[in-house]
Amino acid sequence: MANTAKDEQEPVLNPGDRADCPMSDQEKSEQIAVDAPDITGDQIVVPTYFEAEEPDGEHKQLHHIKDADEISDTIRQMRMDEDGNRTWR
Repeated sequence: MANTAKDEQEPVLNPGDRADCPMSDQEKSEQIAVDAPDITGDQIVVPTYFEAEEPDGEHKQLHHIKDADEISDTIRQMRMDEDGNRTWR
């Protein structure tokens, strides 16, 4: 029996980890990857998509797993001042 790519989807622990279904930006902004208590009992909510603004003003929805490198790059850019020096708070 031959399996197709559609039949063989990688299992995911959290449904919010899946990034293969088309959604509007509004649907992406409402999707939650994790909503569970941590070891201390505090409720942790992690969005599936993070919105980032490009230098040209374009807004992008970045998936917390698929686009993790780009999210890290965006955070690094936010920590740079106008002279290109890193600033730490």
